[in-house]
Amino acid sequence: MRKIKNFFKGFVIFILMGVLIVAGILFYRTFQFTKTVNAYRSEVSEIAADEGIEEYTDTILGIMYTESKGRGTDLMQSSESAYGTTGQISSQEESLKQGVSHFAESLKLAEAAGCDLSTAIQAYNFGFKYIDYVKENGGENTVSLAENYSRDVLSPGMGNTDQSQYRYMKIQSLMYNGGYLYRNGGNMFYAEIVEMNRKILDFFAPMQK
Repeated sequence: MRKIKNFFKGFVIFILMGVLIVAGILFYRTFQFTKTVNAYRSEVSEIAADEGIEEYTDTILGIMYTESKGRGTDLMQSSESAYGTTGQISSQEESLKQGVSHFAESLKLAEAAGCDLSTAIQAYNFGFKYIDYVKENGGENTVSLAENYSRDVLSPGMGNTDQSQYRYMKIQSLMYNGGYLYRNGGNMFYAEIVEMNRKILDFFAPMQK
């Protein structure tokens, strides 16, 4: 009996140690990623001020974290909004200016349509036509509404006429539908993920000054 107890005690300790190690690795990686993105805070704030949206600096950083985690040339993944195709951005500065300008336009259109901030963020991923869709459906972005647009408008418009899906293992998707997105349908969880990442960046920011 004592051997069995000792075995289970050792097993529990082993599991706890494993959990702590994994948690430590995840914390360290997140710290490094947020440090990289937060390093652009001053530059992003400057560009945002030029666009008249400096108060949304944290949200823009949340978009950057979601898009690239501050790595690579196209930090804001803004090549498509500028050129209609990927891989055309030539510098980080160009990516930041285009990304902030694109979000500023999304925000302006959302406000004019009487839609919420979440709609403007989601439209950064879906495109500006999504703003009109939200306006016609209550003026407030929700995952359910974003799913409808992804499935019924965006995805078939990009050739996915049979509503095929692919696995997407993020906490938001796992909790909502078991973890999937519609192929060619953008990311219906985008606004939620950006908001979560904004909060993560804000949490780590004081430790990185």
